[in-house]
Order: sequence, then C-alpha cells, then structure tokens
Amino acid sequence: MRQTFTNLVNDEQEAELYQPYQVEISARGFQLIVNELRKKRFDTWDWFSLAEQGDQLALNQQQSSELLALEYLKERWQQTGVVPYPHQIQTAQRVVNEMQGQAILADEVGLGKTIEAGLILKEYHLRGLAKKILILTPASLLWQWYHELYEKFGIIAGIQRTEWDWEYADILIASLDTAKREPHAPIITSIHYDLLIIDEAHKLKNSNTQAYRFVNSVQKKYCLMLTATPIQNDLKELYNLIGLIKPGQLGSYRSFKERFVEDKRTPKNPQDLRQLLDQIMIRNRRDEGTVQFTQRLVHPIVLSLTPREQQIYEQVTTFVKYISQRKGGINILPLITLQREVCSSFLATALTLEKMMSNMEQDDLPMVAGLLKDLAEVKQNSKCDALEKLVAGLQDKIIIFTEYKASQEYIRYRLEKAGYHTLAFDGTLSRGKKQWIRYMFQKEGQILVSTESGGEGLNFQFCNQVINFDLPWNPMRLEQRIGRVHRLGQARDVHIYNLITKDTIEEHIMYLLHQKINMFESIIGELDAILLHLKLGRSFESEIMEIFLAHQEQKQIREKLDLLGEQILQGQEQIKATTWDLY
Repeated sequence: MRQTFTNLVNDEQEAELYQPYQVEISARGFQLIVNELRKKRFDTWDWFSLAEQGDQLALNQQQSSELLALEYLKERWQQTGVVPYPHQIQTAQRVVNEMQGQAILADEVGLGKTIEAGLILKEYHLRGLAKKILILTPASLLWQWYHELYEKFGIIAGIQRTEWDWEYADILIASLDTAKREPHAPIITSIHYDLLIIDEAHKLKNSNTQAYRFVNSVQKKYCLMLTATPIQNDLKELYNLIGLIKPGQLGSYRSFKERFVEDKRTPKNPQDLRQLLDQIMIRNRRDEGTVQFTQRLVHPIVLSLTPREQQIYEQVTTFVKYISQRKGGINILPLITLQREVCSSFLATALTLEKMMSNMEQDDLPMVAGLLKDLAEVKQNSKCDALEKLVAGLQDKIIIFTEYKASQEYIRYRLEKAGYHTLAFDGTLSRGKKQWIRYMFQKEGQILVSTESGGEGLNFQFCNQVINFDLPWNPMRLEQRIGRVHRLGQARDVHIYNLITKDTIEEHIMYLLHQKINMFESIIGELDAILLHLKLGRSFESEIMEIFLAHQEQKQIREKLDLLGEQILQGQEQIKATTWDLY
C-alpha cells in the first residue's frame, strides 16, 4: 500500500512541509522519513517527537521486542566467558523498545555501562538501523572501548588518528577533546550519524562550553550518554544533558525551573520529574542487589619511621608551615605536594624542593639547601622495607600504586634488587605501550608499579591485590585506584593494603577516609556529588591542608578532621533525601 506521509499529519499547514516525502508505510519508508527529518536540524519538541514516532514504527514493523544480539552473541560469549547481567540486558531492552535509542545510562560506577552501550550498539547494527556510528570518550578510554567492543561483541571499530577517519570509518572511537576542535569539528558536524555514544557525559553538563555546543551540533539518529553522576552540583546539569538527547522535551530552562527546581539541588514536584526521567534515564545501583560484588578486604599496615626519618619529616613539616605563614596567600599546591611526598619517599620530596628553589627568596635558600642535604644523607626507607616484607608474603599478582614518578622508580629499584621482576605504568606511556604492558602483566608478570595517571582507563580484574604505597588525599582518587581491580568480572575478593606512616599526616588521612567516613563500604559511587554538595570553596586536598597548617596539636587536627568527616556524612544524607531520590 502506498500512502503519503501527510496522511499522518493533522495540521494542513504543517502537512505542506512534508509534501516531498511520498513513501510506503514500511520500515524502509519510515527510515527515510526519520533520516530526512533529523537532517533538517529541527529544534522543537513536536518535530523531534514526530521523528521518534516514525522511527519506532520502523523498528516495530521490522523486529520483535526481543534482542537479536542475545542469540547472535551466544556462541561468542560461551567461548569468551562473558555472562551479561540481567540489569544490563533489561537496560538494553528498555533503550531499544521504549526509549527509541535516546537514553542516559547512569549506572553507578562498576555496574557495566560500557557493556550496556555495546549491547545496544550491536542490536541496532544487527537490525540494520545503525551503520554510521561514532563513540566519543576521554582519550584514556579509547583502547578500553576498542577491546570491549571486539572481545565481547565482535565489533571491529576504528580508533581515530587522521581527519580522513571521520568519513571513511563506519564505526569510529575518538577522543571528545580532539573531535570538538578544528579541523575535526566541521567535518563531524557535516556527517549524519546513526548512533552517537558519549562516555563520561557529565563533562557536557555546562551548555556554555565548546564541548557541549559541539555535541549539540552533531547530527545523530540515536544517542547514548554514559555517566555515573548525571547530577553533580545543579539540576540544570541534568536539564542540559537531556537537551542534548531530546531537544525541547523539558521546554525552556525557565519553565523547567519554575516547575521542577526548588533550589539548585532540590527538586520541586519530584514525582512528576521522576516520571519524565524514567523516559530517558536508566540508573542501576549497587545497593539494589543488581550485582553481587566480591568483598573488599582492607588491611591497614601502620609502620614507624626511624628516628632519623621522623626528624626529617618534622623538618619538612616545619618548613611547609613556615612558608605558608610567611608568604600568606601563596599557591598552596606545592606545599600539599611536599607534605604528601615526605610520606612517600624522600627522593620525591627532594625533587620537588629543587623545583621550588627557583621561586624562593634569597633568605629562604639556606633552609632549602639544608633540607636537601639532610634528605640526601638518609639511606633507609622504612616504608619500602615494609613493602618488601608484604610482597614476600603475597603469591598472586600485585598492583602497587604511588602518586609520584620518583617514588615509582625507587620502589622498582628496591624490588628489582630484592629479586622481583616488575613492570611500570605511568602517564608518559603511549596507548599502545600501556596495552602491551597490561597484556604482559596479565600473562606473565607478578608486580605492576603504577602512578595515578598510569592506571587511568585500564581495568585489571585478573588481579586482586592492591597496595597503596602512599595515600591520595582525595577519596575519589583512592576509589578510582581500587576500581581498576574491584569491578564487574572480578571473581575473587579484593585485598587492599594501605601503608601508613605512624605520627604523620598520612595517619590522619587514613583515619578520615577509612574509620570516619568508611568510604570503602558506605559512600562508594557517591563521593563526587557529596564533595560538590559541601561547597568547600577549594579542593578537598586544600581543605585538609588548611586544617593541617592552622593547627599544631595532633588532637586539634583530629578534631577538625572529625568535623570534616561529619560534614561528608551529613552531605550524603542530604543528597539522598533530595536529588538522589530522582533516580
């Protein structure tokens, strides 16, 4: 049967807009309509809704509500040992059958949003509804996406390297940071994509940024946005994300604010807003019992410094407080770095002091020179001594995390000298080199020594022993370290060993993170939102440093950290009672 598309439009004036489209009421016919409508860069919700209806008619006429991908991938998954979780399958079914391929996947950290997106991608690809596909992600995650798609879904994607790739690659993985810039952005926005996937989508929360404007200008039929924190600081962030996927659904921000916003984080008419969110956002949470994770077993290892090491620690501490008091308003970052490094390795401390000397006043140079001389004379490292003893008692693969390249080199020197073969990760390595080292660690290696930046974007579920040689002060960074190992696919309990130097600021940090706020158990996946909710006015690390600089007595420092911990816990409860209720 042939029928014009205008038969589906009630308004006669509006129907004139569609006169060029004389097509059969069929999957192919509706697909043509959808494509043409979307190419016209419509802005109103009515136009978008009309396109969605046509798209859904095409989908329903072509296939059943069951996912073709499940049957297609059955043999591959049996061979590779992949077992999709029920919540991942249900998410894919909802996106395809109910959300018309427009969705925010907002699962908490570690629940497998990448698997969900890959399953949806495979489904649309099998149905012939998505052939031109673009995946935008942080640069550190490019290879992770490549391997996930190939190993779990048999999808061979290209990784963008030249401006020619945009047009000639059917399935392309690229850095969002690269894509938004010249000469790439004009090429991308001239192409019509069947499916656009954006990882770490919370980075698009501000509509005034170049990245937001770029993504908004990309022509896309289906769009998936992945983020564990769809609301970090303001309900407007959620409005902006939804606007990228379903333009006009929420009306103007003014009308959205009048209807749904009590203040920045507190929704008005939460039930109505939740109903709207249910149409576009899916959030699976750990505490819902969606997935049974293995346990995290935390082992604090408190060690005492030698009298000489303790003396050096006190000297550096005195120097940090002296510079802070004398300079008033000085950039606090170098001081934070020094205070953290002195609990890691004296080598790292010495290198930072050398860098600071170029900006020092002449009167301060003798003090710095004296510190450097004392640091050079210390031959023992009690923390490395404890590390060697710990490693000797562990038979499984081990990841050792440190914050500093100098500490990484010293750790490797000590372990190699003790007869261990080690591999090194750091942020200077190329993507290919990182992948190779990961492969070597999985197949043959026992010990990987990694800096913070070195471990970004790579997962190590085959390892279940994590040693924190030094502790990051920001709890999210500590969580990210552990999350490299403790995530979906980890079959064993994860052991976390924290080396803590007694009578130092490191001991205070461990008290705050582990004993006070119990971050390993109670607030995982929620820390970003909590810290933003606190409105500290400065970074979490700076907040701790200010406490440390302002008080001499250990008791006073502990009391102030107690107060900060209470603020974090209260922030958690406040957010749970407001914004988080939405999802």
